[in-house]
Amino acid sequence: MNFEDIYCFFRKPPPLYLNQELAVCYILDILLQGDSYGTELIARLEHESSTYRLSDTVLYSAIKFLEGSGTIVGYWKKVEGRGRPRRMYQIDSEWTTKARELAYFWEQYSSPPSTPAAGSSSLEGQALSLGN
Repeated sequence: MNFEDIYCFFRKPPPLYLNQELAVCYILDILLQGDSYGTELIARLEHESSTYRLSDTVLYSAIKFLEGSGTIVGYWKKVEGRGRPRRMYQIDSEWTTKARELAYFWEQYSSPPSTPAAGSSSLEGQALSLGN
């Protein structure tokens, strides 16, 4: 390791994997926009965010929790151009209000932090000045 490795890490940090609590909120946020299936949920997160990732294990654990609580329901659907049917998920209509509440947590968590005020120095510049 050298100091340049540290700067590179902070310039382009590795993705953060969602835990089950975040995954539940993320899934609900997406399902409020329309029905979806597991691999699409993972691909959409990777496409929309360079910061976050979702493992299969955490995804299906969160889906199992949501189905078990009655928050979402699953059904099989033949997707055009695909060989086998997909297990699609949708929010149960009785849970829409609670789903919006929980999706809001994801929206707040995943929102980019506010940018530094004009004229403030970069992280690298601040770090360099600490060494002087």
